[in-house]
Amino acid sequence: MDLLNKVAIVTGGSRGIGAGVVDKFAIHGAKIIIADISLDESETFADKLIKKGHDVYAFQTDVTKIDSVESMVSETIKRFKTIDILVNNAGVWAAPGFVNRTLSEPEDWDITFEVNLKAVASVTNAVVPHMKNNSYGKIINIASVGGKIGSPLNPAYMASKAGTISLTKSSALEYAQFNINVNAICPGFVWTPMAISIEEQAGSNQPEFTNMTPREIYDSLVAEKIPLGRDQTPEDIGNLAVFLASEYSKNITGQAINVCGGTNMD
Repeated sequence: MDLLNKVAIVTGGSRGIGAGVVDKFAIHGAKIIIADISLDESETFADKLIKKGHDVYAFQTDVTKIDSVESMVSETIKRFKTIDILVNNAGVWAAPGFVNRTLSEPEDWDITFEVNLKAVASVTNAVVPHMKNNSYGKIINIASVGGKIGSPLNPAYMASKAGTISLTKSSALEYAQFNINVNAICPGFVWTPMAISIEEQAGSNQPEFTNMTPREIYDSLVAEKIPLGRDQTPEDIGNLAVFLASEYSKNITGQAINVCGGTNMD
C-alpha cells in the first residue's frame, strides 16, 4: 500500500491515534503536515520522524478557528503544491473538569461538537477545493464505536461522534463526483491520553472502580468487553488509515469501519 509522495494532513497528529496515523503514513512514503494545537509536541514528533528520513512538517493549528485552518492549508500548498489525503483526527472528550461531573453540562456539549464535528466540516471545506482541482482525494474522519452504540458515561461525546459518522456519509455522497473518497474509522479501546481522562472519570463516578488506577480500569474493561481479548493501538488505527488512503480502497466510500476487536459488529 504505497503512499509514496502523497501529501497528507493529519489534525491532532502529535500524539495518541493521530501520532499512530502519522507514523504509518510516514513509513509508507507520504509527505505529512501535522496540524496540531500543540506546536511543541508536534515539532518534537516531526523532528523524530525527520531524523528517520521522512518528510514531515509541524504547523500549529486550532481546528476551531477558520483563519488558523486556512493558514495551515495555505502552508501545505506552499510547501507541497497539493493535498491528497486529509485525516480529521483532532478531538476532545469533554470540557475541563468533566472528571468530577456525573452529567454532560452545556460546556461539554459545546466543546465536543465544536472540535469533534464542526471542525471536521470546517477543515474538510478548506481542503476539498484543492482535491476537486485534482479530481482526487481521500478523507478519513476518526469517529468512535461510541458514535454507533452510545454510552451513558458522556452522551455529548457519543453524540458528536455519531454526527461525525453521519457527516462522513453525507460528504461521501457530495464529493463522489470529484473522485474523492470519504470514510470514517471507529476505534474501540485505545490507550491514549484521552483514555486516561475517560478512566479517571469512571473511577470518580462508578463505585466498582473505586481505588483503581486508570490503567487498571482500562485493562478490566478490555478483558470484559472485547471478544478478541486485547485492546487496539494507535498503530492499528494507522494501518486502516493507510489502507483507506491508498488505491486499494478506491471503491470504498461512505463507510464507518470499526477497529474494536469485536466490541461492536455493526
